[in-house]
Amino acid sequence: MSDVISRITEFLQNVHPYDSLPQDELARVARCFSRKEVSADSPVYSVGEPISGVYLVKSGTVEVTDSHGALVSILSPRNSFGERGFLRDGLAVTTATTTSDAVLLFLPGEELRHLIANFPAFERFFSRGHSGKAARQNDLATLKVADLMTRKPVAVTPDMTVQDAARLMRDKRFSCLPVVEGEKLVGIVTTRDLSGRVLAEGRTAETPVAEIMTADPLALEPHALGSDILHLMLENRIGHLPVARDGRLLGMITQTDLTRFQAISSAQLVRDAAVAESYDHLALVTDRIPQLLVQLVGAHNAHEVVTRLITDIADTVTRRLLKLAEDKLGPPPAPYLWAACGSQGRQEQTGVSDQDNCIIIDDSVTPDDMPYFTDLARFVSDGLHAAGYYYCPGDMMATNPRWCQPLRTWRRYFKGWISSPSPEAQMLASVMFDLRPIGGQVSLFRDLQQETLQAASRNSIFVAHMISNSVKHTPPLGLLRGFATIRSGEHKNHIDMKLGGVVPVTDLARVYALRGQISAANTRARLLVAEEKGIISVSGARDLIEAYDLIANLRLENQATLVRMGRKPDNFLAPSDLSDFERSHLRDAFVVVRTMQSAVGQVAGTLG
Repeated sequence: MSDVISRITEFLQNVHPYDSLPQDELARVARCFSRKEVSADSPVYSVGEPISGVYLVKSGTVEVTDSHGALVSILSPRNSFGERGFLRDGLAVTTATTTSDAVLLFLPGEELRHLIANFPAFERFFSRGHSGKAARQNDLATLKVADLMTRKPVAVTPDMTVQDAARLMRDKRFSCLPVVEGEKLVGIVTTRDLSGRVLAEGRTAETPVAEIMTADPLALEPHALGSDILHLMLENRIGHLPVARDGRLLGMITQTDLTRFQAISSAQLVRDAAVAESYDHLALVTDRIPQLLVQLVGAHNAHEVVTRLITDIADTVTRRLLKLAEDKLGPPPAPYLWAACGSQGRQEQTGVSDQDNCIIIDDSVTPDDMPYFTDLARFVSDGLHAAGYYYCPGDMMATNPRWCQPLRTWRRYFKGWISSPSPEAQMLASVMFDLRPIGGQVSLFRDLQQETLQAASRNSIFVAHMISNSVKHTPPLGLLRGFATIRSGEHKNHIDMKLGGVVPVTDLARVYALRGQISAANTRARLLVAEEKGIISVSGARDLIEAYDLIANLRLENQATLVRMGRKPDNFLAPSDLSDFERSHLRDAFVVVRTMQSAVGQVAGTLG
């Protein structure tokens, strides 16, 4: 296998629905893709051109606009385009243009049709929004288990030590492993077994898996229905089911697999938001987000998946409001960009979100044009508020004239914040370094971001001030291995998982992004790139990422619990609600964050 094909195969293993293919089929499909490097601001195809396949973004970003030039979507790695929803009678109904240097993979239409005809996951994925067969297959209860299971699962043997099994789970990020002798299924071991039957009972790391596994586990035949999965999981309070025939292990199905299928629910909300005709219609869409949160968290999705799916809905709501505003106000008198900062900018929205946004206008704008953008900002901001994205308490919104300005003014803002890093400048820079384009002319942001990152990273005094600002929020660590909980008020004896948990890591990641000129806004993405660039050590990055994952996941789990109780989600967690095991690990995660804050603080001392 050539290096190019090998890299394509590795990439496809992490892209749905290609991740559902058997390995031999995946390798065959990878050879069918062609690879194309495209420079920034280059057309991929235009309205009216024939398209005979599907594009997949491997790196870079692609902007899709309709026949009137209105932004339809901004596509990033792992996004597909050019398939059914982009076509009418085989001709493109949109225009696709790269907004950065990109690598695109192209799969011919004949191969795509073969996959759709032979693999249900492809039929579901590429038929979203269509009726008929795809709509019937979207009913989980009537699907066959064989269509949902993970094929060729990683398995362990009964004589493997629990320590080796735990390492395998950690490295593969699995929560369970089937146990086999040859191809025969003899048991299953889960993370719960490792904590409840090894740690809790004081067994050694050399204990064989056979001694702590669940022997002869419940299993399903591949012809069983999705309803059988749901019934068994609910009745037996389990989240993992082997799939076997005549005792031979064929695959595994977990709650995560069900969520991959049911993630169409988030896509449904995006579709509904994209065609909403009023504030009230959008509010009906966003009212379903808490239940989506419960579903996604309950299926043990990683926090970055949950928050990305929820943020995608906010992005669509924003773009729909921009379209409705332009329909009402008329075409804009000058090109503009609507950008989000805060959690939406970082693609980290949860069940609790206000709005943080701004407008960057092309320098061709005149004073007489500005009332249009004032009205646009008010229409969109009011619509977001009506949809549950509440007005920002700090007035970091496009309705504030300060944050609705021509590009030249934004350049002056960033230059001033960098050259004179006052406390206010540090605060504003921290917010604005998380900007992400949502709708409009993306090019207005690209050069501004690059210029700002370069200038900021070269100013050691500014970097030192930003580092000092980043350690102001500290994890709630108390004495004697306890937590510093809130002492009075509505949230007495709770800890703030946002200000004390997520925000300190977000602040650290922003500093690493500044020092490494990292363009990503997402916290986890910033940490991963910072590790790749050597901004932080491999061990430090791994510890911090794992700490962040634990904190962010517990925050979401707590929000989902509140929703299930009929309450509004918030960021306050009572440590007493956690098990001893969870409390211990949460405190360890806070210690890691505090240690990394101390390390970056020492860097500030050498720069200041």
